[in-house]
Amino acid sequence: MKTYFTKSDEALKWKEEKCTNLLNTAVFEVTQRSNKAHNGTEGKYIVLNAKDWVIVIPSIKDDFLMVKQWRHGEKKLSIEFPGGVIDEGEDPEHAAYRELKEETGYCANNLIKLGSFNPNPALFSNHVHIFYSDSLSKTDAQKLDADEFINCITISHKEVLNGMGTEEFPHALMGTALTLYYKYLASR
Repeated sequence: MKTYFTKSDEALKWKEEKCTNLLNTAVFEVTQRSNKAHNGTEGKYIVLNAKDWVIVIPSIKDDFLMVKQWRHGEKKLSIEFPGGVIDEGEDPEHAAYRELKEETGYCANNLIKLGSFNPNPALFSNHVHIFYSDSLSKTDAQKLDADEFINCITISHKEVLNGMGTEEFPHALMGTALTLYYKYLASR
């Protein structure tokens, strides 16, 4: 792939002078970064540090295996691809296998990594790693965390694509994952 950053873009970089932890929560920590630009301009910026997580796109013929769950921020139900937080010391691929099995009871016989993104580089320091599998085996019942309540559903690829951005499919990263899926299909 072509590189779009040039030597002149180096002047766009800021140097972190200080990082102060403002708040620790169960899901992330809020930090204030004191940064300085190449010309001496200084600023303070809020950055959320969270663990990386994974999204798995499981495909069964012409359908995606999706999960339905409550999202506290949205205060609504959401239909999404399975996924979750990467445990300390766990690699993203292992987390993808684990999360798929825990949330759906299905095992992926293989996973293909489609890419990684920062959910919002202006505010977050973490990344989401997106995987795909079209080779699944139903092995077990769900093994959900104590505060997880998830129902599974299969929905056609076309319906999922058409549903993105609607009330039932509000999660922006699902659209990002779907874009990588279609990019992968186009490259085959």
